[in-house]
Amino acid sequence: MHLLNNEINFPDPSTADSDGLVAIGGDLSTERLLMAYKIGIFPWYNEDEPILWWSPDPRCVLFPDKLKISKSMKPVINKGVYRFTMNRAFKEVVTLCKTINRKDEQGTWINSDIVEAYTQLHEKGFGLSAEAWFEGKLVGGLYGVIIGKVFYGESMFATMPNASKFAFINVVQKLKKEGLQLIDCQIKSEYLMSLGAELIPRKEFNELLRQYASE
Repeated sequence: MHLLNNEINFPDPSTADSDGLVAIGGDLSTERLLMAYKIGIFPWYNEDEPILWWSPDPRCVLFPDKLKISKSMKPVINKGVYRFTMNRAFKEVVTLCKTINRKDEQGTWINSDIVEAYTQLHEKGFGLSAEAWFEGKLVGGLYGVIIGKVFYGESMFATMPNASKFAFINVVQKLKKEGLQLIDCQIKSEYLMSLGAELIPRKEFNELLRQYASE
């Protein structure tokens, strides 16, 4: 397993083990994070672990043209149940993703270092949040990293029904109009698959990054 040091570099993602683990260690500096995302690697680790860097194969992605909006979501969108914004409450969204209670899950992988690192990405123009509001209160949202024409989704939360899905659908539609070509969903989940996500080989994913993930 590749151990990272102070030098900012990564091994080829194809060297990942069968679980997708590429490297261990390093830091969460903006420079290192941007390098990682551009070649299809992302950090994911528990608070009592060193930083673990991943590149799973296959990769879960969503092409904006293939976004699925269920019949049950259309009234939520069309009737204006929630109000949508982007980048209005980035750090609050990340913090709520960190602290929200999730069904069948214990704790969260998002720690204070993650919150700080991604807030710095946001301040430098690479972190993006999408928010759902109800009566002036933040009730759902998601955050991630945007580089070129690729959005790398990181986490989402909701305190009211369909609020995170509402934010996700709206941000995909808005970014699509601005030229977005690819959404990285990282790891398969039924939730994401229901929205139109699919699995593609890591090699194909990284070829798409070379084409679309440029600053």
